[in-house]
Amino acid sequence: MSGAEARGTGADDAERWTARLRLLSDVLHETGRFFHDEGFVQLLPVLLGASTDPLGPDPGSSILRTTEVDYLGQRLYLMNSMILHKQLAVRSLDRLWILSPNVRLERPERAATGRHLFEFTQVDFEVARATGAEVRGLVERYFARLGDALRDHPAFATLGAPVPRFRPPWATYSTHELESRYGADWEPPASRAHDQPFWALCHRREFYDREDPEAPGHFLNYDLVYPEGFGEALSGAEREWRPDRIRARIARDGIAPEPFRAYLEHVESLVPSAGAGLGVERLVRFLSRAPHVGDVQPFRRVPGEPVSL
Repeated sequence: MSGAEARGTGADDAERWTARLRLLSDVLHETGRFFHDEGFVQLLPVLLGASTDPLGPDPGSSILRTTEVDYLGQRLYLMNSMILHKQLAVRSLDRLWILSPNVRLERPERAATGRHLFEFTQVDFEVARATGAEVRGLVERYFARLGDALRDHPAFATLGAPVPRFRPPWATYSTHELESRYGADWEPPASRAHDQPFWALCHRREFYDREDPEAPGHFLNYDLVYPEGFGEALSGAEREWRPDRIRARIARDGIAPEPFRAYLEHVESLVPSAGAGLGVERLVRFLSRAPHVGDVQPFRRVPGEPVSL
């Protein structure tokens, strides 16, 4: 799909574009209902902070830089994600969620994946004292309920997309299993080989993902991957809350501590938690079977494409 079609320049194109946006609106509505019914408190998003997600040393990260703003002599960062803020907020609120805008200045070649944007929104949530298994169960309930709620949505007929039929519980693999079966770049072939979403556990990622205390070098984190080649849907983890382990991981990974100085002032009071971030545009892309994730945004934010408005 071209950028012009995504913005609805012809009659048929406009109908399809409008159908995607109406589907997006109803996904947001059902998402709010789900988290409300599950006892979550909705927070307002943070756009600028004294600390933000480092997105490293995750080898899958490809951002050019984290955007900094000087405000009255203080260095602030545009949010890569609200993970650090969630960890602090969950000390007081046991179950919280946010529609969180993220800015990640991706390399222009990421446009070719069909999955990357440099500005997007996550359904970001965190649960105090939860395990990864409990979070994965919550996510499976969310998708099952969302599929039921959208069963009769007119967008699927307009777009020629299949009506969603999520059938959890879903298959669960370690990344080690997936690499042995599909190779180092396992995600695209594994996604194409499945007809339902699946879980991939144990990724070497940021300092706030908890390392398995019984298996050093393995991590208590998880990704949800869409089938049919649509790739990663959600990323989450049990969180590291022990101050000594957080500081040791930052030092081990060679991460400059300055952007996290404000966060590190509060780590003595962290509590165990687990959570995840679900990409809104990727979800609607999958539901609508859009060629590119930018096709579900009213104003495209695709790496390498000029911003028209």
